[in-house]
Amino acid sequence: MLSRRLLRIKVIKSLYSYLKSGSTNMMASEKTLMQSIDKCYDLYFLMMTLVVDVARYAESRQELARQKQLPTYEDLNPNRRFVDNRVVHLISTSDSVNDRLAMRKLSWAQQGDLVKDIYNRLIAADFYKAYMTSSEDSLAADLKFVEDFFRWLESDEQLENTLDDMSILWNDDLGFALIMVIRTLSGIRPSTKEIKVLPEFKSDDDAEFARTLFEKALLQYTDNQNIIDRFTRNWDVERIAFMDNLILSVATTELVTFPSIPVKVTLDEYIEIAKFYSTAGSGVFINGVLDKIVGELTEEGKIRKSGRGLI
Repeated sequence: MLSRRLLRIKVIKSLYSYLKSGSTNMMASEKTLMQSIDKCYDLYFLMMTLVVDVARYAESRQELARQKQLPTYEDLNPNRRFVDNRVVHLISTSDSVNDRLAMRKLSWAQQGDLVKDIYNRLIAADFYKAYMTSSEDSLAADLKFVEDFFRWLESDEQLENTLDDMSILWNDDLGFALIMVIRTLSGIRPSTKEIKVLPEFKSDDDAEFARTLFEKALLQYTDNQNIIDRFTRNWDVERIAFMDNLILSVATTELVTFPSIPVKVTLDEYIEIAKFYSTAGSGVFINGVLDKIVGELTEEGKIRKSGRGLI
């Protein structure tokens, strides 16, 4: 399922787009936010099938080699470990995967160059060579290879660029989708007949969390900025990144809006988000400012936590 961190990032990006575009249509922006979340869930399914398309391309190469006028022994007797991988077969025949692909019209059919490029780089990779020459022929070996394949893709620049071209809503989503794919694969057992896909949300509360966080962060943006300004007076305002202010504002909204989320969880999440999405020193800066905001809002009774371990 999609993590709360991803949902927070989606809210921040949607708020950024709303404020930078000068839009006044909150409902349209909220609709785009939820579409971007659904698109990330789509990417989870699409990524899971990439290994299938690469294996099919490998099989097509083997078939072409057999049809040579003077085929070699290797051409006629190719190593089919990858092509016949049990986990790849499970994915390719999964109703739960294929139904989503059909419903959302998802495929790699128009990305033949990418599939070919990934295959050519894959066959040169050490983990591929080790798998293809290993004497172990088991589901466990097949599963490890497919997991290694998806980990290998985590920082694939060409794949990221292709995804950006396919949908602007997939920007920075690759890592999250691959984590979900690997988590799904970890549940495969010898008795598995059907891939058990992860739900989009852990619970209905997660979808409502994203909507509420966006709405409240937008409505409270000016008030939040006034709070933030009080604790950044000694900083050069022009040197404070817009994204820093935005992250602080959304974090402040979460602190006062969601009584069941511990303060430490909120602080840790937005500090980590700042490290990736803002400047090099943003994590330390946001940590310091949020500590002061928490202190003041707690004294004023605006931060009230309830629930086990929070009272």
